[in-house]
Amino acid sequence: MILQTEIKIQPLEQTIAYGDGLLFLGSCFADEVGNICKDLGFNAMVNPFGVIYNPASVAQSVERLQSGKPFSHEDVISVGEGQCCTFSHNTAFWNDFETVLLEQVNRSLAEAHAHFTETKWLIISLGSSWVFRSKDTQKVVSNCHKLPANQFDRQFLSVEQSVYHLSGIIEKNPEKQLIITVSPLRHLKDGLHENQLSKAALLLAVDEVCKRFENAHYFPAYEILLDELRDYRFYKEDMVHPTEQAVRHIWERFTDFAIEPKEKSAMKAAAELKQMLQHKPLFPESESFKRFEKQKQLKISELSNNCPKIILENLFPKA
Repeated sequence: MILQTEIKIQPLEQTIAYGDGLLFLGSCFADEVGNICKDLGFNAMVNPFGVIYNPASVAQSVERLQSGKPFSHEDVISVGEGQCCTFSHNTAFWNDFETVLLEQVNRSLAEAHAHFTETKWLIISLGSSWVFRSKDTQKVVSNCHKLPANQFDRQFLSVEQSVYHLSGIIEKNPEKQLIITVSPLRHLKDGLHENQLSKAALLLAVDEVCKRFENAHYFPAYEILLDELRDYRFYKEDMVHPTEQAVRHIWERFTDFAIEPKEKSAMKAAAELKQMLQHKPLFPESESFKRFEKQKQLKISELSNNCPKIILENLFPKA
């Protein structure tokens, strides 16, 4: 008896390996899968500007990463109750002081620019065809920062416009491999029908781009969640975001699609070591914990020797 509609996915001919530079940009899918990669010791950077959703904002972000042009006073806007930020970043970057904000975002940009130059894989997750354009600057913003709606024009990117933005990224970075996906998360604020139109336009645009460029590849996260995991038990209480189980399933399909099979043993060892590193002892002076510590150090040594390109620091708990 078949109880699931399985999405057939052809693995990539060229695959991701430890040591490859990975940059994840876009919607929550980029955050979820990117952070799993990072936690397993891959050389990954995830959304250096925060979560972004539409092709125009992704293209602007890539352009900034490529140029490394610092943010300045002209980029700063007033948000919240006396805070400041930029239209290129999400709300996580809000700060009370402009000087501190600029120092923060430019330090982050410098790191992201350096990482981008070494990036082999650019993984882009698109969430919406809808964009908001600032009436003052006429530029598409990555985040409206809860500012009044009358400061923006809401526009729908056509398939051709999305193809233009995505093609520009590829043409300017012919040496990079792109994996593009459409986020399965519904944008309920747009309305269910409008959300479907938005996703359809993105799917058509990505399909056209992948036909045009050999280094552009589509990963069907959208189809996996909506068809392969077609049940509300795979959604959180908001009925929009996937559960941890669903994310892990999509991650497993992604590894089969994009990651070098020879790296699977190192990934398994990295996951086991990460779990050991998160262990908090009840009795740190006990003999059992001392044996545990020896096993842990042995695991670190073995993983370092067997996979020298793994970034072990990513496995340690964050302070």
